[in-house]
Amino acid sequence: MIITVTLVLLLTLLLLSVPVAAALIVLGLTIGIIFSDFPLHRVMGEISWSASTDFLLLSIPLFVMLGEILLRAGIAAKTYKALNNWLSWLPGGLLQANIGTSALFAATSGSSVATAATITTVALPQGRRYNYSEKLFTGSIAAGGTLGILIPPSINLIVYGFLTNTSIPRLFLAGIIPGILLAVLFMICVGIACLINPALSGGKQSSTWHERFDSLKDLIPVLIIFVVVIGSIYAGLATPTESAALGVLASLALAFRYRAVSVAFFKQVFEGTMRTSSMIMLILVAANFLNFMLDSIGLAEMLNQFVSNLGASPINTLLVVIALYIVLGFFVETLSLMVITVPIVSPILVNLGYDPIWFGILLILLIEMALITPPVGLNLYVVQGVRRTGSISDVMIGAAPFVFMIAIMIVLLIIFPEIALYFTQFVN
Repeated sequence: MIITVTLVLLLTLLLLSVPVAAALIVLGLTIGIIFSDFPLHRVMGEISWSASTDFLLLSIPLFVMLGEILLRAGIAAKTYKALNNWLSWLPGGLLQANIGTSALFAATSGSSVATAATITTVALPQGRRYNYSEKLFTGSIAAGGTLGILIPPSINLIVYGFLTNTSIPRLFLAGIIPGILLAVLFMICVGIACLINPALSGGKQSSTWHERFDSLKDLIPVLIIFVVVIGSIYAGLATPTESAALGVLASLALAFRYRAVSVAFFKQVFEGTMRTSSMIMLILVAANFLNFMLDSIGLAEMLNQFVSNLGASPINTLLVVIALYIVLGFFVETLSLMVITVPIVSPILVNLGYDPIWFGILLILLIEMALITPPVGLNLYVVQGVRRTGSISDVMIGAAPFVFMIAIMIVLLIIFPEIALYFTQFVN
């Protein structure tokens, strides 16, 4: 009864276009009134304060600002041009550069939306210039953008760690191999598609070895940011939040180096950071309140008992959870999907013997799938928003093959959990 009321009310609010944070707060208040005899709503202030002042969450606006600086400073455009010089000989040419640049930018931005928007802005004019199939071209960018939440640093992994009290450094390590493998699978997908139908790729481009080696200097800024952010964590010099601050300082230094700094530059960076960070933080505060209400009425305990009474094997339970996320991913915005479900689902799977680090990576893959599946796939709308012409159905069709690649990666992760857990054995 509680689950039915919760899902029906949540979907109704979202379908009515009520902002996600407001929908979560209304849902929490309604559940408290219906299913509890205590005035649970009185804890809203304390819950909101404790959630919004958590030191770990300070890293979110810092990582958002880091991505904004790299975009406004033109570093992303230089990275794309350099990778195009090195990857244009592969089947798909610029399509391969889309995936490669997305993977590199993901290692600095921490956001799938920021990655997709940045690469679309930089790459789309080149795709049109060389007459690429716009469906596959935009689809490859939407899919490549999803790497932003898997390859560390990742805002979504930070949120998962916050919700489950799991080690952020270990989660970051766990995302490295799956992120690289998924990028390779995307590139294989592009190569196969262009070999089968050469019309999907545009005119041939060629680069001399001198041009290729000369462009390597444009990859250095991204590598510097990655080393500063990730290296400072594993060298024991900084926490994830402190490493994000170091990354912002390093990106600002690079922006000064490229003479991109101006009053307009800072205005764009601050506006973009505040807009994105406010949305994320408000959703997290609202979700924290909702999770408290659900926990107070005993939903988590009831679900654990329900799963135990079913007598289903751990793998069958896992498959049900995966199916649930795939279906919900069609209709619920991804960050909201995480903060609503993780506090309930994660304890169930951990009690069945699954590693919380491993499940975190599996969850991110499912979230990536939701980002490029209609009708609510956020990356699809981000790419179409930057594109501004044609139909969004073109982006949806172009992203479809990459959904299959993510499904393959999920299967590989289930069969070989070491893919995510190999590096985590080296840290506490």
